[in-house]
Amino acid sequence: MCVLHFCVGGAVGLSVDEAHYALYAQHPAWSYFDHPPLVGWVQWPLVAVAAPTMVLRLVPELLWLGTAVLVYQLTERLGTAAQTSEPAARAPAASPGFWAVMVMCLSPLLHVLGIGLLPDTLLMFLTVAVMWTMLDLLDTKAVRRPLPWLTLGGLLGLAGLSKYTAILIAAAVVLCLVAAHGLAVFRNAWLWIAGALALVLVMPVVFWNYQNQWISFAYQAGHGAGGSWHVMHVLRFLVVQLLVYGPLLVWGWSGAHHVLPTARRTMVWFFVIPFAVLVVLSAGGTSLPHWSAPAWVALLPFAGLSLARSWNAGGRRRFIGWLAAIQVFCVVALLGLMVSAGVPFFTGKTGQDNQPVSQNPMADLHGWSEAGERAGALAASQGLQSVSVQNWTLASRIGWYARPLPVHVLADGRDQFDLWAGDLAVGADTLLVDWSQMAYAVPTGAHGFAGCELLDTQDVRRVGTHIATFRFYACRGWAGRPKPMPVGIS
Repeated sequence: MCVLHFCVGGAVGLSVDEAHYALYAQHPAWSYFDHPPLVGWVQWPLVAVAAPTMVLRLVPELLWLGTAVLVYQLTERLGTAAQTSEPAARAPAASPGFWAVMVMCLSPLLHVLGIGLLPDTLLMFLTVAVMWTMLDLLDTKAVRRPLPWLTLGGLLGLAGLSKYTAILIAAAVVLCLVAAHGLAVFRNAWLWIAGALALVLVMPVVFWNYQNQWISFAYQAGHGAGGSWHVMHVLRFLVVQLLVYGPLLVWGWSGAHHVLPTARRTMVWFFVIPFAVLVVLSAGGTSLPHWSAPAWVALLPFAGLSLARSWNAGGRRRFIGWLAAIQVFCVVALLGLMVSAGVPFFTGKTGQDNQPVSQNPMADLHGWSEAGERAGALAASQGLQSVSVQNWTLASRIGWYARPLPVHVLADGRDQFDLWAGDLAVGADTLLVDWSQMAYAVPTGAHGFAGCELLDTQDVRRVGTHIATFRFYACRGWAGRPKPMPVGIS
């Protein structure tokens, strides 16, 4: 699977999120507007030496591989406990660790996180590492030793540097400790030392937010609140989760409930707490599918235990086999569509002076490198000192591939690019880049520039099919009153 990830990663460009976090490494800081800093820090040595995309993608690949190894070992440890808690005749003969990793390999969305580095890629690995340490701390002798506690504190601190939802992992830790040792665990000095270590490690995030008027915390609070709540949002979220992670993970609940002894069954909190919070957030329309990846990875060991047990019993092998075959098809289809840019199922020509047609969700991964190079060359030829876009989601890839040119986001609202480049000054000139899959009307007049000249167009083709178009404008005399107008898409 790692070889497959590496091949797919070499055939596609950076996604919007990948490029955004690569720019974190290009601009080292204690933290950032929308996420803690670890996703940028781990890439900084490679970005500093201008490593190519293929080398950058070794980071998520190694994290994915490390997650798989930890999942295997954790499942085998839990399987040993499960066997000792059951009559020998009922003990599963198949390897629970094998099944856990197999389910991981059959979950389509987890492959995306192995190809591209996101905060969730880091949190997947750290979640399983915390669970590994917690398995030690469930033992009454281990809680008197300092090393497991210090390891736990370090891992929780790194998780906090990865993503704000790491607080949910800490909540699961507390529940597991109380379930295993009762409230007396709070009299253990090493618990507080571990907590202090975690807090020290996340202090860069607090310090940066203090310096920047707590904007990251305010943004996350508003982002999590979402819009009006509706039960259909929840149902849609659950259906999407089943499709992108696969139904075999549902066996995880059976593994936690029927296979494990009670003391270790509490480890299922590492799935239940974050997933329940995301379900609640989904009611407001704010939960994205990959946010739940660390929670599903926490469920993998339980799914492995239950699937090994069911497979050994023999009664459900055909059903499990059919589900596995369906998930193999979904994985192959997803990775194939990424490489082909959705051809032949998706195409697209939407943009300035084109008739609107359906969007191509896979066009995101192609053409940006060439567009960035062209933007740099055109800006130099026109004496323009910056690049501008009309939506922040367009900024990261142009910002990465056209670096070191600063990128301005013309739309109102605060984002990370405001901190890096600031607002485009009134009266300034810039190179405006428009992308057909998120096309905007050329901004001229009272809410735009005094004038914009089309310099060039650049088509993106994949497998002989046109999938998108970039347009480059020399725009002069910015009015400073943005009002982006998207081009309609049917």
